[in-house]
Amino acid sequence: MKRPFLFVAPLCATAFLMISVCALAASPFPMQMELRVPFDPTAFPSRGRTFLIYELYLTNFSGSAIDLHRIDVLDADGPAGQRLAVFEGEQIDPLLQSSDAQLSTGKSDLRRVNAGETLVLFMQVAFDTQTRVPNRLRHRVVTADASLEGALIDTHHELKVLASPLRGSTWHAYDGPSNDRDNHHRRGLFVVDGRPSISRRYATDWFLIKDGAHHKGNERDKHAYYSYGQPVFAVGNGTIVTARDGMPDNVPGPVETFSPAVTKTLETITGNMIVLDLGGGKFASYFHLQPGSLRVKPGDYVHTGELLARIGVSGDSNVPHLHFEVTTSPEILQGDGVPYVLDRYRVKTPDDIWQ
Repeated sequence: MKRPFLFVAPLCATAFLMISVCALAASPFPMQMELRVPFDPTAFPSRGRTFLIYELYLTNFSGSAIDLHRIDVLDADGPAGQRLAVFEGEQIDPLLQSSDAQLSTGKSDLRRVNAGETLVLFMQVAFDTQTRVPNRLRHRVVTADASLEGALIDTHHELKVLASPLRGSTWHAYDGPSNDRDNHHRRGLFVVDGRPSISRRYATDWFLIKDGAHHKGNERDKHAYYSYGQPVFAVGNGTIVTARDGMPDNVPGPVETFSPAVTKTLETITGNMIVLDLGGGKFASYFHLQPGSLRVKPGDYVHTGELLARIGVSGDSNVPHLHFEVTTSPEILQGDGVPYVLDRYRVKTPDDIWQ
């Protein structure tokens, strides 16, 4: 995962939000746009700041295009109009994703919401450590001649404190929590049973690195990778709800030439896997495990730090690594990813300073 963070959070019912409209001089009718946040964020600390990560859906129910000029994030319980964050003009572009899950390079104006279209804004709001994070936020959409307020959300929910799923140093967190457009976890919106969610919102792919590389020798040999066979551990006390074994390892190599050992389906993309029920509607998932390495079965109660399995290269994985995430469902891609805090860790910066 690319670089430390910007994220989202807990289980709550999808909120179809009431809309309040500022008086319009140009039209006697309110702007026909729905503002919706399907899943409330949870405030979490990281590197001296506090972050909120979530998605704001904008759907144009009118018969003509609506051009976005500004998005304001407001303290819902503070003084009227108090803005916590402002995204204006080109600042909006990196947040955008269209309803087809990919921005069209042929779209002349990224900030134009066409008739009947839904845009997803991948929101990230950061606060200094000394700043109080409001309990509730609302949002304002501003166009050339109108504004619209809505999408009321809560920000404080349970934040799990977990042990690390790995041991040792020099683990690289690839595509970890961030708001980057090229982060395939953060932008991993997927629809199951008619409901969009992002189970990978805070997921991390963990690679063991030595001398700046993740392998030594033949890149087609899984044993050449430092991550392969490394043990993974229970991040908390809880009950095993899923323990899937028996899928073969892939032959590793560059993604351009990668061919999985089994056909990719919703059931096979995770490879050998474990899901641990942490309680409170939170589930920790471990993907791409080594076949035959699982030490647990469904129904087992495990304790923090207990050995669960070893890292493999099964499922939709072209090199050995551990995909780890915490979500609101034990079902693959059906829950929403939630943030968590590791009880202890050290971060190695680009300047090789441990913090």
